[in-house]
Amino acid sequence: MIDTPLATDASTTFTPLPTVGGALLLDELRSIAREDGHPVEPTVNESRHENQLVKGRLGPAAGLFFALRMKHAGTAAHSLRVAVAASGWAAHRELSPADRDLLEVAALLHDIGKLGVADEILRKPGRLDEAEVRTMSQHRQMATEILSGAGAPVEVIDTIVTAAARFDGSDAELPLVGEQIPLGGRMLAILDAWDSMTTHHVWRRALSRERALAELFSCAGTQFDPALVEQFAQLVTNQQSLLDRGVASRWLSGLTCSQVRQWQPRPVKSSVADAVEEIFEHSFVVNMHHGVVFVDAQSRILQWNNGCERLTGVPTEAAIGRQWAPSLLQMSDNNNEPIDDSACPATRAIKSGLPVFQRVDLIGRSGRRIKVDLQAMPITDSRGIPLGATMLLQDASSEVSLEERCQSLHAEMTRDPLTQVANRAEFDRVLTLFIDAHQETGLPCSLIMSDIDHFKSINDTHGHQAGDEAIITFATLLQSMCRSGDLVARYGGEEFAVLCADCDIATATARAEQIRKRLAEMTHAAINNHSFTASFGVAELQAGDKPETMLRRSDRALLAAKEQGRNQVVQLGEGMIDKPVKQSWFSWSKSTTRTLIETNLSTNVPVDLAIQKLQGFISDHQANILRVTDDQVTIETPDSPTIGHRKEKPVPFLIDVKFAQHRHERTNTSGLAAGQYVETLVQVNIRPRRDRDHRTNSAAERARLLLGSLKSYLMAHEVTESSELTIAKNS
Repeated sequence: MIDTPLATDASTTFTPLPTVGGALLLDELRSIAREDGHPVEPTVNESRHENQLVKGRLGPAAGLFFALRMKHAGTAAHSLRVAVAASGWAAHRELSPADRDLLEVAALLHDIGKLGVADEILRKPGRLDEAEVRTMSQHRQMATEILSGAGAPVEVIDTIVTAAARFDGSDAELPLVGEQIPLGGRMLAILDAWDSMTTHHVWRRALSRERALAELFSCAGTQFDPALVEQFAQLVTNQQSLLDRGVASRWLSGLTCSQVRQWQPRPVKSSVADAVEEIFEHSFVVNMHHGVVFVDAQSRILQWNNGCERLTGVPTEAAIGRQWAPSLLQMSDNNNEPIDDSACPATRAIKSGLPVFQRVDLIGRSGRRIKVDLQAMPITDSRGIPLGATMLLQDASSEVSLEERCQSLHAEMTRDPLTQVANRAEFDRVLTLFIDAHQETGLPCSLIMSDIDHFKSINDTHGHQAGDEAIITFATLLQSMCRSGDLVARYGGEEFAVLCADCDIATATARAEQIRKRLAEMTHAAINNHSFTASFGVAELQAGDKPETMLRRSDRALLAAKEQGRNQVVQLGEGMIDKPVKQSWFSWSKSTTRTLIETNLSTNVPVDLAIQKLQGFISDHQANILRVTDDQVTIETPDSPTIGHRKEKPVPFLIDVKFAQHRHERTNTSGLAAGQYVETLVQVNIRPRRDRDHRTNSAAERARLLLGSLKSYLMAHEVTESSELTIAKNS
């Protein structure tokens, strides 16, 4: 079950949107429109429709949205993302303009009830207790009261309220079932859960898009409308850009009145010197090796640098705006006694006006506890009034971190002479070391492949020197926006690779998106002050990966980004999430049989999507398709994954994959939402291609790695022994 309201509301923060007074929403949408080449002025067609949604945003809807942002910026940012995605989905479904307007407003204000939730609950660092959960669950009722008082259409209120209903009718407070739930409510429920799962949280990193899709499918028929889940999956897989771009021109139609444009205050710098000094200070703090945290007088986190992310594993975007407290990182003292939030070093420094020094033990990345020297220093204004505190976190453990190990790989690096980043040979060498190091520790590792869009036209129009300047600019940008420990390499021509140490696919994708946006906003003198863009493909290390398979997967993602229109980021894969294969109910061949693995897998995605994922496995492993029937395919891998640093001869494998759709009856205890629901079952048989290879010492282990890789691609898990009969019955 995806508990969307609590996952999104209580324990989530997002990077606050830049504040420009009442023009926040307008500037955010204009930036989206500019990126996608859409007009920021209304089209004739849109003006004719007299878009009621725009009028709503300029009146109570916009006011309520900005009130929510003042209350909790992260929730407002989440609401805006959901609203833009809702607009794209509604356009794909060809909803009427009126229905699309209602859905967009409902999505923008679906969390407006949080205005009535106490700050100590909304900003609590950890998970909520039962009483707080009950309080948080009342926010939809609060939304009803707020929106009713503001005169919102009843359809908007109904969409927000019914988004919490379960498709199978099992929610006693909202006893609606199936299509009794309005279409807008069913769509909003999926979009709300999707954004929650694919966004970083303090207590959980964002899921990859493929893992989030698998979660949606697992709840299809119970929590969500299965038909809508399948349509949304197709949209995310093949037309991702519709969910976050291409709708800005509609949102901005009609926003041309002078009153709107007058209310756009901008910060004024006292001098150029002050601005430069601020940039230097910010860059210094962000890139410090030690952790630096700024909190205000109410202990809200204002700054969380890369050093903090390295120490704790908590992404910056998940920390900004949260309430700082020892419980956030499960701090304990030298006696291993938990530090109570009332004894917070930062709070003590703010109240006393004196620095606080303390050795603490806290949860670091991947759940490991580390020793940290914490120094909290109070910050006051000229009158002595407390403004907050600065904390310095210094790793006091004797262990060498993975990032430091990866950092050592940069010593004596072979660089590309034009860009001064690593060259292709260095990348190939370090890629193998990265994969070995991360497989050994079990930590995530991601690869970003990027390529300058329409590079040939830059050379043809402005000359090869301008092309070289574009390459240098792009390399410099990549280098500046990566952490220490990452590797930026020129892969060839205008194509670059970024190896991200201890970084999952969701974080790497967000980083690539930041780079993409920054590049699109820059102008360059060498090309007549025009801008250029780039496309990005992202992949994460998966079970059974070799350097070649990880590289091919990121290349496929980059190719997909180009085919879908360029200037975008596409990710493929979901990372090393599978547990080791159990040996209890399939045979490890030490006898005359050649089969090493025979097992059944189950995935919540439909058969056609599973087959599409299998095609990715075949492509990345450079496998050959030997035989295809209606429901079965036999493929041959030219080589299998190697074990660690061992140098072993190639062992080609044959893999039989048989698909079946299992339809099973599902209903709830009240007999509602009864019907047939589909599960995809996959029968897998792995054996060596040559008779002699099944006796190779590592053959079984290499077959197990192949199975792990296949499971990652199919987003599947192994089923119990009693489920083995299911495929036979449905074949």
